[in-house]
Amino acid sequence: MRVLLIEDNELLGESVEEYLQAYGIEVRWIKDEREVEFEDLSVYDVVILDLMLRYYHGEDILVDIKRRNPKLPVLILTAKHRIEDKEVCFNRGADDYLTKPFEPKELLLRLKALTRRGKVSPIEKIGDVQVDLERGTVFKEGREVRISKTAWELLSYLIKHRGEILPKERIISYVWKDRAVGEDILRTYIKELRKILPDGAIITYKGRGYKLVDEAGIKDRD
Repeated sequence: MRVLLIEDNELLGESVEEYLQAYGIEVRWIKDEREVEFEDLSVYDVVILDLMLRYYHGEDILVDIKRRNPKLPVLILTAKHRIEDKEVCFNRGADDYLTKPFEPKELLLRLKALTRRGKVSPIEKIGDVQVDLERGTVFKEGREVRISKTAWELLSYLIKHRGEILPKERIISYVWKDRAVGEDILRTYIKELRKILPDGAIITYKGRGYKLVDEAGIKDRD
């Protein structure tokens, strides 16, 4: 799970970050909410958003996040506890609302519930290939195919954005994070996946990126 935490309270932000990381969750903590507009929201599974920030109202940031990525779940984490405050946020697209003080375990449970709600089907079919996103396995014609961890990260990201043209830079940022990786490395792993997937399953858009086609698109190529 990849979480975007928008929180200007140093003590709270640090404790939330450390707690979630202890459970294997990757956290990108933004202390200055003005940086949100430069974030690629597509790489996150859920957002934790405080309402009382230094420069902008959290309610306005919520609207902007939902405009840019309507499917991205947003959990409001705030000291505002009035029903009127909750109503404003839910009307603006919030998916959950947790008031401070809170139990860290409850935050974790709510995050897991939000990401399960927004996940694609755990079993994805790509022609004669079945991908189990929960178990991390790939089967082709009933036999398991073993792929590298990096190839799995790439495949699961393509599945998550199936039908979209994904820019190369965006893919590299998601799969390799902060590591310096060139397009030649990305092409190597695309080739690895193409050996497993049906012909035409991954389309190259020169100068732009790659797209994993939908089921109908693959059938049309058979």
